[in-house]
Order: sequence, then C-alpha cells, then structure tokens
Amino acid sequence: MGKKRKSGGRSKGKKGTLSKVQCSSCRRMIPRDKAKRKTSYKALVDFTIGKELRQQGAHVPRVPYVRYYCVSCAIHRHHVKIRAEDERKSR
Repeated sequence: MGKKRKSGGRSKGKKGTLSKVQCSSCRRMIPRDKAKRKTSYKALVDFTIGKELRQQGAHVPRVPYVRYYCVSCAIHRHHVKIRAEDERKSR
C-alpha cells in the first residue's frame, strides 16, 4: 500500500518512541507528537471580582489548562479543518 504522508502524521522526526497522552474527549491513548493540543486559560478568581481587581491595577493570575485531542475528535470539534490535497502540502 502507498503511504499518504512521509511523516505518518507525526512530528517526532528521529526521536524514537515518545510518551502517550490520553484524548480529552474519547480517552484514546495517542502519541504526544500526533495529538492536537488545545490550551485555554482559567482565572483563579471569579470574573466580576477579577474585573474589579484589574481596574484597580492588580495582576490577576490565570492557569493554563491543556487538553489533548486525537485527530478524529479534533476534526469533530472543529479544532482542525479537513483540507484539500493541494492545501495540505503547502505550508
């Protein structure tokens, strides 16, 4: 069978085996370099209290919340678009 991508859909290069992470949606175990990463930030305080603190000039910290998705879940949730063959090859 022919091979669709030279990289096999991964970004590891010549690193060997990488650790696996769990998909946040379907709980499938996938290699860390193949997983689609989505980072969002959560505030440690309530929004209205944080807004008042920011107006007074205080720094309101945010905590990064990282989620990993397998390719099928990332497509389903519209984090990744399905691209045509000519669009896929151009970077």
